[in-house]
Amino acid sequence: MAFSRFSYLLTLVLLLPTVFAKTDPLFYSCSRTENFTVSSSYAKSLHKLIENIKYLAPAKGFALGSLGQTSQDRPYGLTLCRGDISASDCLTCIAEASNEIRTRCPNNKQATIWYDNCLIKYSNINFFGQIDEQNKFYLLNVQNVSDPASFNANVKDLLSKLAENASVSPRMFAAGDMEIEGSKKVYGLAQCSRDLSSGDCQKCIDSAISELPSCCDGKKGGRVVGGSCTVRYEIYPFVNA
Repeated sequence: MAFSRFSYLLTLVLLLPTVFAKTDPLFYSCSRTENFTVSSSYAKSLHKLIENIKYLAPAKGFALGSLGQTSQDRPYGLTLCRGDISASDCLTCIAEASNEIRTRCPNNKQATIWYDNCLIKYSNINFFGQIDEQNKFYLLNVQNVSDPASFNANVKDLLSKLAENASVSPRMFAAGDMEIEGSKKVYGLAQCSRDLSSGDCQKCIDSAISELPSCCDGKKGGRVVGGSCTVRYEIYPFVNA
């Protein structure tokens, strides 16, 4: 895939579940080399495509498609909402993301934008069914746990189970919790983009879990967020019941 490599470590103090309750994107990436003009066929196709997937996604939390008569003017697009949010919240997020991505990446043929509740991704290259290894970023709670070794093992165990569940779920989404240190719990989430196969979903999430020690070792919360899958854990409930 022709995306440039984006891999950043973002440190955020996640003291409350409402920290991300705002309209700013978590992150975005724009292609560096592939551009289009506002009057081009690609621009017109991209506008129609985004409007189509924005309309289709809320019902199932996912949509993808492509438009264009030739390979030169054909964008491929995908949108995905977090598996636990409502259709109305999905629509709200996608509407915001679709406006913001065109503002931040106005003439880029390839772009991805992530919000807490959704992502939108498009490209002039067909990326459907492929694990996106290029676009990835990390979020973490800067506070440390008291027993990193035990906590890290519990997080890995929880997320590995969620990876298995997500890979065979129709929505490719799973969330759950695990008791640690008596009555305390750690909460987790795993999700894949639904253009992936079950096997590639498992592979994508397992790879994300393997990166947690590099970004979030012994931290009270963390995420590895990519263009094809994401994993997250916190010491507080953050998934809608």
